[in-house]
Amino acid sequence: MLKNFWYACEFSSAVTDKPKQIVMLNQRFVLYRNSKGQVVALQDRCPHRGAAFSVGWVEDDCIVCPYHAWKFQSDGTCVDIPANQPGTPIPRGARIDGYAVQEKYGFVWLFYGDLSEAERPPIPPLPEFEDPSLHKIFFEYELNAHYTRTLENDMDMSHVSIIHTRSFGNGFEPEQKMEDYDLHTETWGGHVDVNVDNYTQAKDLFKYVFRPSKSKVKVSLGFYMPNITRLVVDFGRGKIVNFTVHVPVDDSTTITKRIQFRNFLTTRLADPIFQRAAFKVVMEDKAVVESEYPKAVPDRLADEVHVPCDSLSLAYRKLHQKCLAMGWGLNSDQNQLNSSNSDLAVVSELTFN
Repeated sequence: MLKNFWYACEFSSAVTDKPKQIVMLNQRFVLYRNSKGQVVALQDRCPHRGAAFSVGWVEDDCIVCPYHAWKFQSDGTCVDIPANQPGTPIPRGARIDGYAVQEKYGFVWLFYGDLSEAERPPIPPLPEFEDPSLHKIFFEYELNAHYTRTLENDMDMSHVSIIHTRSFGNGFEPEQKMEDYDLHTETWGGHVDVNVDNYTQAKDLFKYVFRPSKSKVKVSLGFYMPNITRLVVDFGRGKIVNFTVHVPVDDSTTITKRIQFRNFLTTRLADPIFQRAAFKVVMEDKAVVESEYPKAVPDRLADEVHVPCDSLSLAYRKLHQKCLAMGWGLNSDQNQLNSSNSDLAVVSELTFN
């Protein structure tokens, strides 16, 4: 897992004035909206006895611990301890980490890292979000797999014909081998564009998308560091775009949050059809992706075998290696990024008689 990136951790619509726990990067965060509607993100652990703020409440724009009602401002500073006698100072260690947040593209983005605002890699572009011709739906699903594996699965073209024969795969018929494609890389991402033969075996909704015709389906696959994939399927009569965030919950769990855009069948009545089709594809992938070992993509390229059609995932792995070389890696047991060693300060404020 990596630090120093903006992580889309939740859909904006799911965050209210009630505390909400988010588990990500092997840690617990709490989100809530203040009286101005702004999202606040804090560490979800009271420094007093470790209770989760997410089962507490919001009062005066502060988060209140459910155990002893300690109250913390949005910057993580404790401002009230009800059990204290008047005039008793609040311990210097009574504070929690707060995190920079943005709302964009229907997501709450949390920055986890130690870079200054000017140094932070940007949130990736999503021009489709403001396109009035595109209808969008939001949904999510969970897999018992590391996010690097679900991400690579999402941008792997060659598995489609094998795993997805019950939806739109063609089983790699001799005349339908994959075409060569060019890889385009950017500072924090990459993509490939490829023409795909229409799959005469496509079923259900996919039969409409991959209907036999003279033209080929144009597919663009890409990724943005550290955990986002983008798929564009243009089949002439219409277009589908999947913008997918692979939220790294822990070392063996990923919650995938997706915005899907389409410019055909744009009535809301059709939304369940597209959701069911997406889940069908996910369920076809599930057993294989959850079986991969080791759980995470190896840090060394030589630890797995690669072929030409793996160029996009190799580009991702190389960027991942670059981030590790810059010291942006997180250990699975790293519970807090910028914890201050405040034990001595706390002890110094206590008098034992």
